[in-house]
Amino acid sequence: MARLAQTAGLTDVQQEILSTVRDFVDKEIIPVATELEHRDEYPQAIVDGLKELGLFGLMIPEEYGGLGESLLTYALCVEEIARGWMSVSGIINTHFIVAYMLKQHGTQEQKDHFLPRMAAGDVRGAFSMSEPGLGSDVSAITSKAVKDGDEYVLNGQKMWLTNGGTSSLVAVLVRSDEGHPEGTAPHKSMTTFLVEKEPGFGEVRPGLTIPGKIDKMGYKGVDTTELIMDGLRVPADRVLGGVTGRGFYQMMDGVEVGRVNVAARGCGVAQRAFELGVRYAQQRHTFGKAIAQHQAIQFKLAEMATKVEAAHAMMVNAARKKDSGERNDLEAGMAKYLAAEYCKEVVEDAFRIHGGYGFSKEYEIERLYREAPMLLIGEGTAEIQKMIIGRRLLEEYRFQG
Repeated sequence: MARLAQTAGLTDVQQEILSTVRDFVDKEIIPVATELEHRDEYPQAIVDGLKELGLFGLMIPEEYGGLGESLLTYALCVEEIARGWMSVSGIINTHFIVAYMLKQHGTQEQKDHFLPRMAAGDVRGAFSMSEPGLGSDVSAITSKAVKDGDEYVLNGQKMWLTNGGTSSLVAVLVRSDEGHPEGTAPHKSMTTFLVEKEPGFGEVRPGLTIPGKIDKMGYKGVDTTELIMDGLRVPADRVLGGVTGRGFYQMMDGVEVGRVNVAARGCGVAQRAFELGVRYAQQRHTFGKAIAQHQAIQFKLAEMATKVEAAHAMMVNAARKKDSGERNDLEAGMAKYLAAEYCKEVVEDAFRIHGGYGFSKEYEIERLYREAPMLLIGEGTAEIQKMIIGRRLLEEYRFQG
């Protein structure tokens, strides 16, 4: 058992779930991840295995066929999966953000309709906020919904959908001025629509096109896509929660879950990089001894292990805060920021330990080196996290002068 990234206070059920996931990662993901990643191949067999394990229903309440587990359990599972291959953790992340938003904000009819099938993995979720010219400025969304009888007509272009092709349900955030007078703050005139579609690429339903996979530096295997709406008709009963104008708040609630997820991914990738680095340092010999016996390498390993441990502790704290029902944007922002930065640094140090071999595609660290940068921008850049953290700190430590 690894010494790093242990979590105190887990129940027997949580420990059993994590042990099962860890075993699955070691046997079914790590041996094939690099080959699949180099081919940019969707890991269907791995996804089928996760489905059999019930992981698509991990956080969905038992009344809807899920396991009813906590965000902490989910985050620790994500950490294990990302340790095997980060792309696989991305496949379940957006699914759970949509399931969480449905659980927290959906109407009873929406919960009854979607959650049982999502728990079984038969319906898989994606969510969509960003647009081509948008970046982190969510208030600048231009995609729009216009009411037409008992339907809304959606038009616009969205960007960076994880699971855009393989999903069958997309939570889409658009502007909806209906019922909101001119001059209403942008974030109060946004609505989340639950858009059902067929998996695949091209026109997946009338008015909705998924053009194809975006070719990426890393984070391969999982499909990242655009989404184009051109006269897409969505029934009014597919407004999340049944009321327009609440989409921004619903999405931000989901993104907090997503930020804990990204922190967990950073922890998992960093842990794997440390494992690779410390193993190679004991195998590689220079000047008559293993390089692990050189003080310079020992210092590097010490720094890497400390960063893995610190990031894990912050991620666990953020998850537990959210599970308690308390506001956790500060903790989630800190955890996401630190875990992503430390992941990049630990991966680079492991890459340096490998020397020239780290540059070879035959070694796993090469894949991790291309994957780590995605965590610096996913679910909000480092700069966005710093803004969130700074604003919350000023709320907590407001000077009374």
